[in-house]
Amino acid sequence: MSIFTNKLWLAPLAGYTDQAFRRVCKAHHADVLVSEMVSSDGLIRDSKRTFQYLDYQEQERPFGVQIFGNDPLTMAKAAEFVLTFQPDFIDINMGCPVKKVIRRGAGSALMKEPQIASHIITEVAKAIAGRVPLSVKFRSGWDNNELNYMDFGKMVEDSGADAACLHARTTKQMFSGLSNWDHIRNLKEHIGIPLIGNGDVKSPADAMRMYNETGCDSVMIGRGALGKPWIFENIKDFQQTGSFAAISHHDILQTVLQHIDFALEFKRESVVIKEIRAHTCFYTKGLPGGAELRQNINHCTSIKDLKSMLTSHLLIDSHDR
Repeated sequence: MSIFTNKLWLAPLAGYTDQAFRRVCKAHHADVLVSEMVSSDGLIRDSKRTFQYLDYQEQERPFGVQIFGNDPLTMAKAAEFVLTFQPDFIDINMGCPVKKVIRRGAGSALMKEPQIASHIITEVAKAIAGRVPLSVKFRSGWDNNELNYMDFGKMVEDSGADAACLHARTTKQMFSGLSNWDHIRNLKEHIGIPLIGNGDVKSPADAMRMYNETGCDSVMIGRGALGKPWIFENIKDFQQTGSFAAISHHDILQTVLQHIDFALEFKRESVVIKEIRAHTCFYTKGLPGGAELRQNINHCTSIKDLKSMLTSHLLIDSHDR
């Protein structure tokens, strides 16, 4: 079965979806994983810092690399280089709304330059033809006055992409407000390649509703998985049985500890301590005493102390408060 059909995808999130978090999500039955966004310029310049984003392990498959940039030939060369790492697919980011990316004419800035975007897709598709499939991720448009997702989606297909992913928000929305799933449904009705829906899937019910209301081929989950990597298995349970088990404090603890151990396989302890703080904010959201725990974690300087702190907090009451 195609990676683009009836699959649950973990969205590429800069600063979050590193190897450790991807492996945690895979352990909780995410189907398809994608790298953090990788600069095509960095790959061509032989930047070691950029190469780290291409690392993955066999258990992460199917795994794709997402590249970004604004020059067609540079993007094509970057895609060819990425192939040496043997990913299962390549994705082009044309939806990132972050200013430093847009200033470079990349990400969702390309939705204002459909001719350049088309040239990029054509060149990348040519460079990787017959070896791995190509997907393109984009947004609904620049703002509510410039909703060009329909024309852009058709262009993505016509330019040679094998699949499209629509994050149903505008660039101006960034990550705020609500996504408009009508855009996903409308686009699905007008293109022939698989369409992955993205935006505001925070629960199993949301995932089923996105499938039912939009007809999308697969569902991508980004921020809805932060602090809740078990959302993938919950969705699958919900699809099969109509229900899913509530997560216990013990299960949360085991997941966080696993996340930390995975992170330590790839990064120094000093780095892990800093990076896990962002994840812990999500893992402990809504828990009794979570704010105090996060404050203590921000002053923690060792993994041993961090694990002890998490364990004592989450297992204060073995029956869950």
